[in-house]
Amino acid sequence: MIADGVEDEEKWLAAGIAGLQQNAFYMHRALDSNNLRDALKYSAQMLSELRTSRLSPHKYYELYMRAFDELRKLEMFFKEETRRGCSIVDLYELVQHAGNILPRLYLLCTVGSVYIKSKEAPAKDVLKDLVEMCRGIQHPVRGLFLRSYLAQVSRDKLPDIGSEYEGDADTVVDAVEFVLQNFTEMNKLWVRMQHQGPAREKEKREKERSELRDLVGKNLHVLSQIEGIDLDMYKETVLPRVLEQVVNCKDEIAQYYLMDCIIQVFPDEYHLQTLDVLLGAFPQLQPTVDIKTVLSRLMERLSNYAASSADVLPEFLQVEAFSKLNNAIGKVIEAQPDMPILGVITLYSSLLTFTLHVHPDRLDYADQVLGACVKKLSGKEKLEDKKATKQIVALLSAPLDKYNDIVTALKLSNYPRVMEYLDSETNKVMATVIIQSIMKNKTRISTADRVEALFELIKGLIKDLDDAFHDEVDEDDFKEEQNSVARLIQLLHSDDPEEMFKIICTVRKHILGGGPKRLPFTVPPLVFSSLKLVRQLQGQEENPFGEEESTTPKKIFQVLNQTVETLSNIPAPELALQLFLQCAEAANDCDLEPVAYEFFTQAYILYEEEISDSRAQVTAIHLIIGTLQRMHVFGVENRDTLTHKATGYSAKLLKKPDQCRAVYACSHLFWVDDQDNVKDGERVLLCLKRALRIANAAQQMSNAARGSAGSVTLFVEILNK
Repeated sequence: MIADGVEDEEKWLAAGIAGLQQNAFYMHRALDSNNLRDALKYSAQMLSELRTSRLSPHKYYELYMRAFDELRKLEMFFKEETRRGCSIVDLYELVQHAGNILPRLYLLCTVGSVYIKSKEAPAKDVLKDLVEMCRGIQHPVRGLFLRSYLAQVSRDKLPDIGSEYEGDADTVVDAVEFVLQNFTEMNKLWVRMQHQGPAREKEKREKERSELRDLVGKNLHVLSQIEGIDLDMYKETVLPRVLEQVVNCKDEIAQYYLMDCIIQVFPDEYHLQTLDVLLGAFPQLQPTVDIKTVLSRLMERLSNYAASSADVLPEFLQVEAFSKLNNAIGKVIEAQPDMPILGVITLYSSLLTFTLHVHPDRLDYADQVLGACVKKLSGKEKLEDKKATKQIVALLSAPLDKYNDIVTALKLSNYPRVMEYLDSETNKVMATVIIQSIMKNKTRISTADRVEALFELIKGLIKDLDDAFHDEVDEDDFKEEQNSVARLIQLLHSDDPEEMFKIICTVRKHILGGGPKRLPFTVPPLVFSSLKLVRQLQGQEENPFGEEESTTPKKIFQVLNQTVETLSNIPAPELALQLFLQCAEAANDCDLEPVAYEFFTQAYILYEEEISDSRAQVTAIHLIIGTLQRMHVFGVENRDTLTHKATGYSAKLLKKPDQCRAVYACSHLFWVDDQDNVKDGERVLLCLKRALRIANAAQQMSNAARGSAGSVTLFVEILNK
């Protein structure tokens, strides 16, 4: 059926074009022979083809454009006729004798154009006559195209300031009146299309209407081009009349399109000075109109206007733009209780962008916008709508992009409250955006309070917001997220040791609840940050003022001991052992023998109880030997105990070659060049002999198992020692 309709329409269009071309041919012949009567007769017959009701607007436009081209030629002929002495007034009367009203009005507009150019009558009188006469056509499509033709032929003949048709005083008012009247009538015709035909064809009619909207919008463009319209006239006449038409038409398509047109075609400074009037119209629009998009575009234009020059900013303060926009958004949301949450967030996001551009120094304004957003979100569950969550991310990213400083964003009390409405996935995304902003701008966060606020914001990365850890989380993404948290921990720093210790305790409090999968990523950077502080305080055993509250290396080591222990519980024994040894080395540098001994004890317990893999044991024993060799803080008794333990562990490794290498490495523990009390040649020799025995045994085992003499590598290594 649809295909048949399209074919029929093509046939009707072809027939219309054929009829138009045939009459145009005879019209041209009459024009060439200067036969005015025949020219008018055939031009009227040609224009009668536009009386059809069978074509869709798209096809009708094709027919209209062909007629328009022919009418331009006819207009040239009329100009020539007036030069030859034909009275334009008589011509104006003559064309009104055409039989049908539509051809008559097209011819009248064409002659009217020449009439205005001749200046034999004031332009305003002719224009008024034409715009009134066009009311004779009330069919929506035919009427719209006729009035579009009138607007086209008259746009360069309006009595504007500086125009050759200016005439007497107040003529700009007449020009404005003509365009407004034409706009009003066209809008009525355009809206009427919606109510013609059966309800089942509603979608088709809406499509046709959207094809014709530019014909109506063109009037507003013409208005914006009239030089004589100053701010006062715009405020008192133009805007109220246009808005009256927009509000009264009560049509969703027309209201959305025309409000958008007003915002796009008139100057920004006019919008700023008439904000009250413009914003007052929004709550009066139909509930189904997409107000959020139109209002967002208005705020975007005003933001760009503010950014264009610092000189215009006082104007924004003068008209109190922020409070007016804020109130308007509140009223619009109130007037549309069914507005989806996406619309609400989009409006507040645009308002926040506007605020950051126009009032970057007013953090209270930005916080007010976020507070209003929280108010609308309150009572709702976490957002499921992907578009809405994306818009919240845009809302929360705006302050970061503007200030390039998370510290400023942390001053916004409602910032974390908005984040609470994000689902856990989007919360992670937002937390990542915050961390990236800190790294990119090398932001320094140097107080425990700010660190507390920051970790509240990024808690989506630090712990599971849902009760269970999701198995479906991508392993690589998870590692990337945790590495970014680790890098963030390294960036936190304060020159004041007391404050730095508070920062460490704050971070520790947050990360220890992160669960077994996160701790291996987040504990090491915290440990190394703490050790950095220890080295800063090195040598300061007791506070000179004797205050118990002061930060000392001993106090930090106590915190470190508890922190690293959590790793051994999850379990991550190899990592815990490495960190215990690092802490022991730092305690050695601070000359804290009991603390260093305690860390070594913990490392040994981990080795004995938790590390069972043979490869991990080899790595661990070499780490223990290497760290112990560098220790100078131990007395003879403690050193002997630890050294014998290490030697004992070495001899108990699974593979003979590993035993051999560990035992000859232990020989270093009995001779340290820069420590006079650790130079025991006898014990060194014993270790090397023992290593030789193990190497010999290894070779014999190889011989028995493989039938070959085995490698001499171990002997060479011992010889090198």
